[in-house]
Amino acid sequence: MRQQVAILVFPDVEVLDFAGPFEVFAVADELSGYALFDVTVVGSTLEPLRAKNGLQVIPDRAVSGAAVDYIPDVLVIPGGDGSRAAMHNDQLIGWVREVATRAEIVMTVCTGTRIAGAAGLLDGREYTTHRGAAPGVAELFPAATQRLDRRVVDTGPFVSTGGISAGLDGAFHVLRRLAGDDVAGDTADYMEYTPAPVTLERQPRETV
Repeated sequence: MRQQVAILVFPDVEVLDFAGPFEVFAVADELSGYALFDVTVVGSTLEPLRAKNGLQVIPDRAVSGAAVDYIPDVLVIPGGDGSRAAMHNDQLIGWVREVATRAEIVMTVCTGTRIAGAAGLLDGREYTTHRGAAPGVAELFPAATQRLDRRVVDTGPFVSTGGISAGLDGAFHVLRRLAGDDVAGDTADYMEYTPAPVTLERQPRETV
């Protein structure tokens, strides 16, 4: 049976935050003959929304508040400017919180940590996030520990990644956990993807 992968979206979501992991899991599924993953885009509603810089996105499913009828095996929570508002969307946060109790893996990308933190998923955990947003995220969620020296932090059911492009690294990490090195390697070869090196010299201003 194909594992269910949900990619959360919301207005002003960072495009590569969600599109990168979407591509990794969808390509892995395609290369397997559509036997591994069913990748679904989930929004607060089914209405089209605008991602950062204007890309229009149409969700496949909508969060259903207290009456959760769709629980994925993997939930990807992207970030971007829109995460500031999304973390205060009670219905969306309630759905994320419920999914986290039953999903195998929840993965954040970039400032998706704001949403995860609002759902109580950061407390007592190590995590990473976009370096430019790190001070603000740390202030919001002091019970968690930042690891900005790492692009991917894996604490078991919760995986977090650094900013934007680091979501690709995180998706491949999760892919290896779920499907093995061969599948991850074949997918990376097809995508002609090589993980980026970690750089810590420059501290950008908070923009996401």
